[in-house]
Amino acid sequence: MSIPALALPAAAQTTIDSAGLTIAATPAVASDYLFRGISQTRNRPAIQLTLDAQHESGFYAGAFASNVTFPGSNARQELDLLAGYRLAIGNFGLDLGGVWYTYPGYDKPDGSYAYNYAEAVAKGSYTLDPVKFVGTAAWSPDFYFESGSAVYLEGGADVTLPLGFTLSGRYGHQWIDRNPRYGAPDYANWSVAVSREVLAGVLLSVGYYDTDLSKNDCFAGTKYCDARALVMLSRPF
Repeated sequence: MSIPALALPAAAQTTIDSAGLTIAATPAVASDYLFRGISQTRNRPAIQLTLDAQHESGFYAGAFASNVTFPGSNARQELDLLAGYRLAIGNFGLDLGGVWYTYPGYDKPDGSYAYNYAEAVAKGSYTLDPVKFVGTAAWSPDFYFESGSAVYLEGGADVTLPLGFTLSGRYGHQWIDRNPRYGAPDYANWSVAVSREVLAGVLLSVGYYDTDLSKNDCFAGTKYCDARALVMLSRPF
């Protein structure tokens, strides 16, 4: 997901002691749905939901859902299924998992390629107050639109500021084996965002997002890779 992840308030998590589970649900509305800097909704708003259930052993499962709009496609929703293992040792955090990206209701035309794909994802973090350093590495054996092996690397930091604000910055790079089939060359993306709880647990995030893809390189001359401001409201439960 496009917005740098925020730590959920303890009150926004439900604990089932008898099962050793911690469950969280986060609905959100956003001015766009960006995946690694590229719009998945043709520069239009998105309604999203994230679910997460983690066992006290560290194993977790979850899901992410959002509306999507792709040119020349009847895909209207995305559903991602996640599972993995989280480990925390002192100031270090590690998350090893996988994601299955699916698009329910999409009818693949004859001679076209599938949208669904899987990624193995490793995330690490190190907290040195007031800064949390974060990194992500992802690999897919057959990326979106059957574009072959793909690797994504990202690094960044979240800085806790006075008055409850958090400043987040990210820089990432996506490599894709079959660029013509994907529709764009390898590219970099970056973002800077500020977030804060504004009322009754509602989180507001405002950020600037961009890629190094020109309009000509972006899926046959579209504006889905352009720089933009993104605003999101979310409410963890």
